[in-house]
Amino acid sequence: MRILIKHLLAATEPREAVTVKGWVRTRRDAKGFSFLALNDGSCAANVQVVVDAGTPGAEQLPQFTTGASAEIEGRLVPSPAAGQKWELRATRVALIGAADATYPLQKKGHTPEFLRTIAHLRPRSNLFGAMFRLRSRLAFAVHQFFQERDFVYVHTPIITASDCEGAGEMFRVTVLPGNRDEPARGDFFGKPAFLTVSGQLEGETFACALSNIYTFGPTFRAENSNTARHAAEFWMIEPEMAFCDLAGDMDLGEEFIQAMARYALEHCAEDLELFAQRVDRHLLARLQFVVERPFVRVSYTDAIRILQQSGRAFEFPVLYGHNLQSEHERFLTEEHFQSPATVFNYPREIKPFYMRLNDDGRTVTAMDVLVPGIGEVIGGAQREERLEQLRANMAFHRLNPEDYWWYTDLRRYGTVPHAGFGAGFERLLMFLTGMPNIRDVIPFARTPGNAEF
Repeated sequence: MRILIKHLLAATEPREAVTVKGWVRTRRDAKGFSFLALNDGSCAANVQVVVDAGTPGAEQLPQFTTGASAEIEGRLVPSPAAGQKWELRATRVALIGAADATYPLQKKGHTPEFLRTIAHLRPRSNLFGAMFRLRSRLAFAVHQFFQERDFVYVHTPIITASDCEGAGEMFRVTVLPGNRDEPARGDFFGKPAFLTVSGQLEGETFACALSNIYTFGPTFRAENSNTARHAAEFWMIEPEMAFCDLAGDMDLGEEFIQAMARYALEHCAEDLELFAQRVDRHLLARLQFVVERPFVRVSYTDAIRILQQSGRAFEFPVLYGHNLQSEHERFLTEEHFQSPATVFNYPREIKPFYMRLNDDGRTVTAMDVLVPGIGEVIGGAQREERLEQLRANMAFHRLNPEDYWWYTDLRRYGTVPHAGFGAGFERLLMFLTGMPNIRDVIPFARTPGNAEF
């Protein structure tokens, strides 16, 4: 029976008659024997295989080139080489699939830019193998976090007729020729439909029935933003909580970020070490910093004042009524507060219609959670639960209430205070790994002009 290499290398004693399967990283020939470095993707480490010349199947060794797949049977024995505890003494080798000289992942350093051009092969590289193992583990951690707190997992629709953000940056879904912009009765749904930018509005309907829910799924944004922080397809984590206010929302958001960082440190140590070595040498210290430090809370108004009085020449000017930029957010966390921070109570004109208006009539109960190294990782708010005020907010943002009739019904039938947030999964992974480009934390990035794979 096949054993994964990560389990083989974790053995506490020698083993007889083990079978491993994987891809050849390197082959080195000596007089009378050869060394193979074999990796199966279960961990970053390779197992060294020693193949004597007379081993059954050894006549195929010239075809065991980098990238080829192979099956090895042998004995696990202590390795005399420094830096490795075990090696595999082959008793039989077999070639599964050959790889010719055009295989692009040879034993040399490759830039992330080059690896994006071969996204179908880059998971075989050390760095991206670690990236996607960690992505898998953190997806599990997200579910674990909310399930342990009695949140109900809700699958919100990918195709929707409503624009949560009111920004209009949505991909049209249509069967009509030419992807017409105007409404048409002949379209599949009988009305314009789009790929969702957020599951929040639908999530609120379930929170107003089941109390605490979360969504975790793909979302889409037709922004023509070709930056290191934006993608057209990404995953969002969106909890919604009934009978919850802004303070409770901030509590959960801060707890969530600390829990994810703690989980990565405790359960993904080997892969994180690779990122610390190759991407960001300060990574582990920064994650520990976020886990241990309480979050500072500061109003948007005070944050603007701090930035304006900093004496720092920012690329983007600091102006009240404008969104904070990444450089502003990082200054607050890395230099001014020297801790993670949560900024709250933003001007109503820069936030969506569904956020609760504060008593001052000028700000809404919005909050952004900021962390060192990246800035914002969470954006949330207490939702507007008052029917008349929600209608006034829609008018303020020039939205048609008829398009949201079902959403306003929540305020007509047993309305309650409720709150929630959205956390971009890819943005979270960038924070946890130090990877500077969102294209490198997504298996197949969708960006302007790029849908190759």
